[in-house]
Amino acid sequence: MAKAKTQYVCQNCGTTTVKWVGKCPDCGEWNSFVEETVQSEPKRLQGISNKSDPKLIGNIVSGDKERYDTGIHELNRVLGGGLVKGSLTLISGDPGIGKSTLLLQCANQVSLKYGSVLYVSGEESEEQIKIRGDRLGVVAEKLYIVSETSLEVIESHIRDLKPAFVIIDSIQTIYSDRVTSAPGSVSQVRECANGLMRIGKIMGIPLFIVAHVTKQGELAGPRVLEHMVDSVLYFEGERTEEIRILRTMKNRFGTTSEIGVFEMAQEGLVEVYDPSRIFLEDHMGSKEGSVVIGIMEGTRPILVQVQSLVAETKAVMPRRTSLGIELPRLNLILAVLEKKLRIPFYASDVYVNVVGGLSVEGTSQDLGLALSLVSSAKGKQLKYDRLIAVGEVGLTGEIRPVNHVERLISEGMKMGFENFVLPKRSLEKVKIKGINLIAVDSLKEAVNKLF
Repeated sequence: MAKAKTQYVCQNCGTTTVKWVGKCPDCGEWNSFVEETVQSEPKRLQGISNKSDPKLIGNIVSGDKERYDTGIHELNRVLGGGLVKGSLTLISGDPGIGKSTLLLQCANQVSLKYGSVLYVSGEESEEQIKIRGDRLGVVAEKLYIVSETSLEVIESHIRDLKPAFVIIDSIQTIYSDRVTSAPGSVSQVRECANGLMRIGKIMGIPLFIVAHVTKQGELAGPRVLEHMVDSVLYFEGERTEEIRILRTMKNRFGTTSEIGVFEMAQEGLVEVYDPSRIFLEDHMGSKEGSVVIGIMEGTRPILVQVQSLVAETKAVMPRRTSLGIELPRLNLILAVLEKKLRIPFYASDVYVNVVGGLSVEGTSQDLGLALSLVSSAKGKQLKYDRLIAVGEVGLTGEIRPVNHVERLISEGMKMGFENFVLPKRSLEKVKIKGINLIAVDSLKEAVNKLF
């Protein structure tokens, strides 16, 4: 009997070698190679085929993809309007963050509107899912639950039921008989994801697959998994906090700048339609080191509070800690403040936090961040209460304009704010009257006017 051929596969990036190595030559990961058996003749997927002929591009009918309404407005926003037929969506997040809860709520709503939905769980029994469904108020009559890990059995269930929507929880627990390696390995994840993708594309069924994350918070499994799917969603938040944020990392059918905001409650995940009110927590008065900023998340204006703490230290290397704002951005603002305003931060620890756990991207938060750092360093409050700061800080200390200033001001007015600091070049775009607009050209001018 011939000896089976084996190879070593990196479980981080999928690189293969003929012998074991300690460090992956491609991704640099240590101790990630696992021995797997090489199949001489890989089996083809049985029972499903997608025979198609080449078509002239002029003869192909284009248009908007038909979408299913998930019944959850915040999820529809992140997906770009709903579930696209034949799409494959990957959702990941830390354990216990609420992925299964969100998907079970989504399955209930889709089943009530469009018919049969298949929920496949490789980690929980049917009884466990039923207990969660009772707590969430699941009432759909055509929601099918199955605890299964074999890809071939799952394929037969999909062919028999012909559901409108399929959920796989999770891809790391599914295995195929066509691959000899263990479930969760690179080969198994790649093979199972490819099989599910073919089923969805051929039968026109939208699929949601759940993926685990590593200790560093990155998507577990091979990077090719992200390239295979149509959308990648990431569920983030602290398990000890109530706020959950659903963020799009990739979306072939919509924008990647939208976020969905949820609040974890006893009855499940509750949509938050006014996130500014949640993140601000009735913050109106001026406090040392605290400034409210306005940012745009896709088409939605959001107001959040930035807090800074500048504390003197005797350490040789002062600490720089930032939660919610990129650390390189914080270092850039500190350098501008030291160079242009002569404020010494080299002998102080600096801590920055965005209240509510939201991760802020872009540059519209620069001015508010700089003002909060100056406020904490000087030990002074801002001159105005009910104030919002919007603007980008350049390396020369100038305040540059940002987009959607008028929408951010309108959101602030709705929340009861009366004073707005903004770049002078953005003043002509604002047509709103009855508010105090403080226009500034430079960081030095902003500090002089507000302290």
